[in-house]
Amino acid sequence: MTPEPYEVYAVRYAHNPAATAAHNFVGGDPHDVPMPLDYFVWAIKGNGRTFIVDTGFDQAMAEKRKRQFLRSPGEGLKTIGIDPDGIEDVIISHMHYDHCGNYDLFPNARYHLQDAEMAYSTGRCMCHGALKLPLEEEDVVAMVRKVFAGRVKFHDGASEIAPGISVHHVGGHSKGLQVVRVWTRRGWLVVASDASHFYANMNEGRAFPVLHSLAETLEGYDRLWELASDRSNVIPGHDPIILDRYPAPSSGLEGVVVRLDADPKEPAG
Repeated sequence: MTPEPYEVYAVRYAHNPAATAAHNFVGGDPHDVPMPLDYFVWAIKGNGRTFIVDTGFDQAMAEKRKRQFLRSPGEGLKTIGIDPDGIEDVIISHMHYDHCGNYDLFPNARYHLQDAEMAYSTGRCMCHGALKLPLEEEDVVAMVRKVFAGRVKFHDGASEIAPGISVHHVGGHSKGLQVVRVWTRRGWLVVASDASHFYANMNEGRAFPVLHSLAETLEGYDRLWELASDRSNVIPGHDPIILDRYPAPSSGLEGVVVRLDADPKEPAG
């Protein structure tokens, strides 16, 4: 039985204004123009439940990583009526610092994670500086504690989280990276997270330079499009364009939250 369509929201909580095109593609870019990143968490609402995708980072981590902190992800979620204390399911796309921090924000939630990502973030790959650079020790330790507390549900490949919501292992950027497929009024929508940072990464076949496997990253773009009803239904993880492309859910939330299941205002760049 097909569930009622879900609503999907992107909540912006931080910004990196210093990034340029040279930072965002393997091999750089001959036109080294400003190409900033935005940082989001995502919310899926419908059928009597709310699911959160990724948990972001906090003010202290923003200072450490030299990012512009705009608001707590929890405060951003409250603007659309979501109480973090009431969340029962959090999907972690991968264990990089900007996707799995704020680990005390959802005290009653069960966390969904790929087997491969936990093995990656606690195994031999973390002996290499270049691979462990996007992770934070305390974030990983906090997730291990959740495992021992019985608060982590592991997945191996593709799994249904609820009717109309599933996770799919893609890898590439991180060994166990998973994306989220959601049934919406526009058909199947894919929250790609860092399987593609920008529309340009997947549309031009040029990977973001932080990665575990270049081959898996490039192959992952085709997988994203296969999972979505339309190529335009794939939502990249850090592209500020989505703030212009999709409408805010209500007046006053422009630049803070956009509704991704709504009809886009303009085509993707």
